[in-house]
Amino acid sequence: MSRFGSFKLKLVAWFALLALLPLIVAFYGYDTLARRSETRRVDATLEAALRAAVAAYSARLDAAAARARALAAEPKVQQAMRKHDRAQLAKLLPKVPPQPAAVRTVSVISGGKVIGTVAVGVPIDDKLLGRIGGGLSPHEQLIAVQGGRVVAGRGAGTAVSLPAGIPTRVRLGDEFRALATSRLPAPPGLSLAAIAPQGRIDSATHSSERTVLAALAGSLILFGLATYLLGRSVVGTLRRLAEAADAIAGGRFGERVDARGTDEFAQLGRAFNRMASQLEARLRELEEERTRVQEAVARFGEALSATLDSAQLLRVVVESAVEATRATGGVVLGPEGELARAGDPDAGTERITLPLRVGSSDFGLLVLTGSSFDAGQVEAATSLAAQVVVALENARLHRVVERQALVDALTGLSNRRSLEESLRAELARSARVGDRLAVVLADLDDFKAVNDRFGHAAGDEVLQAFAAALRETVRESDHAGRWGGEEFALILTNTDAEGGARLAERARVAIEGKTVELPDGETVRVTASFGVASFPEWRDPDDLFAAADAALYEAKGAGKNRVVRAVESTSEEIV
Repeated sequence: MSRFGSFKLKLVAWFALLALLPLIVAFYGYDTLARRSETRRVDATLEAALRAAVAAYSARLDAAAARARALAAEPKVQQAMRKHDRAQLAKLLPKVPPQPAAVRTVSVISGGKVIGTVAVGVPIDDKLLGRIGGGLSPHEQLIAVQGGRVVAGRGAGTAVSLPAGIPTRVRLGDEFRALATSRLPAPPGLSLAAIAPQGRIDSATHSSERTVLAALAGSLILFGLATYLLGRSVVGTLRRLAEAADAIAGGRFGERVDARGTDEFAQLGRAFNRMASQLEARLRELEEERTRVQEAVARFGEALSATLDSAQLLRVVVESAVEATRATGGVVLGPEGELARAGDPDAGTERITLPLRVGSSDFGLLVLTGSSFDAGQVEAATSLAAQVVVALENARLHRVVERQALVDALTGLSNRRSLEESLRAELARSARVGDRLAVVLADLDDFKAVNDRFGHAAGDEVLQAFAAALRETVRESDHAGRWGGEEFALILTNTDAEGGARLAERARVAIEGKTVELPDGETVRVTASFGVASFPEWRDPDDLFAAADAALYEAKGAGKNRVVRAVESTSEEIV
């Protein structure tokens, strides 16, 4: 009985282990989710409050500009300026606030001449931050950052590094989670940031951890107790089954298990009794089973006709043919040599050679070797070969159709649909691993004139020459394709805007120096314009292409045959 008592303990241990692993995984998954959820909630709050603060700040700048305009139009102000009455002006005009401050200046015009300026400032101080930060909760604050230092709000004078739009941890006495805006229009270099105490985020997460740990411990205790009680009831049935199995192993096929009840162990006992009764019958059925296996292999060959992986098809067919014919080995031979093998094709003395051919498509030869083959084995091998050639032809046609769906027929480059799919995939990858990505749009200059003068056949030659120049310029990891008409696109992985501009310049020089020979023997030289934009400056695929297209449009308007790089809301001419 000590052995069975030991089994109960083992059963408890194994069941507890099986329960512990998923519970631990669930705990860590929930813990990670809780951390991310709390952090994202805080980030969302900071982002919303920051948008409201920027809007309020902009409204104050607009109000300052409106007041400056009103003062500039005030007759008393104009009269004081004409008389150079500084005392009167000091009474009428507000004092310029100390720096940092956003100042709005308006010229004072009288008699068609500028006689002076009126400046109204918005001081960047704690008072301003308190007024525009109304969307923050009591424990969250606004700070103003200029030149890498906090100029107003908590931690004034502290040097900080806050990338725009990216939540970051900063230390301002205590540790905070901060989200900063991009640089505001005024004063130069100023940005606002919303901060929340990191300690509150960590405290909320730790509270969730303690709750889950308590639930985990309670679950393990209950599970272990239930498993121990179950083990006691299982042991008796297992002992009876072990004794009956020993009797069967000794050749006493008349031994049976007392299978009373309707639970799973009673069902197991009845199944054990049926097994003993069927052992002799199974021995007689072995030969018939061999025939059924061959039929199953033939049906398996029929299922191969729906498979589209040629290499997998060849491997499966040679393995199935060797099994069905009991061959010592088999091999598929193609024009380039051996394509797939199974067993030892060199060990047999007799050979079956079957061509894998359908219509004009020749996929090679299936060669099986063995000591001997009967008619049934040859028939099974022939059936498999007939099935696999249909599957191979389906795979070949599928590859042709798939290529036609993704490749531009004229240039051999990717088509627009393929480029859009590649861009979405590369943007997702770049965002995940933090890589750069550049998009280049290229357009042939005066392509319509080529078509009008030499005809569309000549235009096709020019498009193919341009595609060849692009293909020679890009790397293997890049994507080049025809976007539409005479417009092409390049997706450059792990490349910033500057690198994209350099590659575009190489492509521009390559097509500029190429002489295209037309079908009628004449020659023509063409040029192209390029627009470059990059991720993460533009994160949305449509925005990224729109930025590159705007840069291309600027290149066209600046005289063509040049590269223009999009830089945030402006473009930078490269050539």
